[in-house]
Amino acid sequence: MSNKLIIVLIAVFFMVVLMMGGGFFFMWRQISHVNAQNAPPTQQDEESVENQEMGPIFPLKTFIVNLADEGGNRYLRVTMNLELGTEDIVETATARLPQIRNSILMTLPTKKYDDIHTLEGKSALREEIIAKLNGFLSDGTVTNIYFTEFVVQ
Repeated sequence: MSNKLIIVLIAVFFMVVLMMGGGFFFMWRQISHVNAQNAPPTQQDEESVENQEMGPIFPLKTFIVNLADEGGNRYLRVTMNLELGTEDIVETATARLPQIRNSILMTLPTKKYDDIHTLEGKSALREEIIAKLNGFLSDGTVTNIYFTEFVVQ
């Protein structure tokens, strides 16, 4: 064999080894990222959740809406509970229940499947609904929304 052929074979061998190393590095980072997201909560996280007092819970009936996807083939069925800031706002929420339901019903059908199928999408939806509800509940606030059912079909 000629020297040029040996040099080319060695160069190709090193390129393949480098590409395999880069691929393994990329896969390792992706696996580590997924494991970090799925890690159980730490003791500090659990203590902070335990120390938080929950406000009064205001349950809402189930919402069933078509999503804004093309063709209108997907729908969302969601049931949620509102966590209110104080006991005083329960009366206000009861009196404004039609307005609360309307606000949620006007928000949900504007979403596409790609907007809400991830955890980040559900969190963004939660924050959007909280902001809209707090816009007209002047006596208090909605501090959190708990989805008790969230089905997309």
